Amino acid sequence: MIAEGFVDAGATVYISARKADACRQTAEELSKRGSCTALPADLSTEAGCRGLADEVAEREPQLDVLVNNAGATWGAPLEQFDDAAWDRVLDLNVKGVFHLTKFLKQLLHKAGTDEDPSRVINIGSIDGIQVPLLETYSYSASKAAVHQLTRHLARHLAPRTTVNAIAPGPFESKMMAATLDAFGDHIAASAPLKRIGRPDDMAGTAIFLASRAGAYLTGAIVPVDGGIATVG
Repeated sequence: MIAEGFVDAGATVYISARKADACRQTAEELSKRGSCTALPADLSTEAGCRGLADEVAEREPQLDVLVNNAGATWGAPLEQFDDAAWDRVLDLNVKGVFHLTKFLKQLLHKAGTDEDPSRVINIGSIDGIQVPLLETYSYSASKAAVHQLTRHLARHLAPRTTVNAIAPGPFESKMMAATLDAFGDHIAASAPLKRIGRPDDMAGTAIFLASRAGAYLTGAIVPVDGGIATVG
């Protein structure tokens, strides 16, 4: 959703994912609308993050916007929640955000100025703000960590780079597909705005943060959830 929004807005976009075929297929589809290049990588490892940063540096002298969107979830009863349920989720959702931002810091700083900083946009979740109903312990903990990491990075990367987070509610993403199939009508009915998020809701928020309108905003967590976090 975010990549499509930036492509439609005229940006030169690079997308990454662990599954190379899916990444390239998406890039091919988006390239029909503008500039989009696939750079597959496993961002759950420090080496994978370094490799992606190096590939970007080979192609671009600077980086205006970094969107840290890679994420995984895990659900299981409390008694069955083991190390694997924690390591897989935190390695990607938290450490991946940190390492990729770290390795791209110099390219971001080259693009940013005091008046028009470069941007880092982290994707958190309202599950990091409120307690989810499902037993997704490592996911909600990871997203709360992303929110705090966003604030921490915002302080240290200023003034050349802003760091903000979007905390999405329900959107029709691959991660949410099974939940929406089972509970979509109930989730929409329980939201103050009475609907599931649309792609342009997510893209519009990211573009706002990357635009001149977002230049004086840093360390913010922006819920994009139809108001769900206000009633949870």
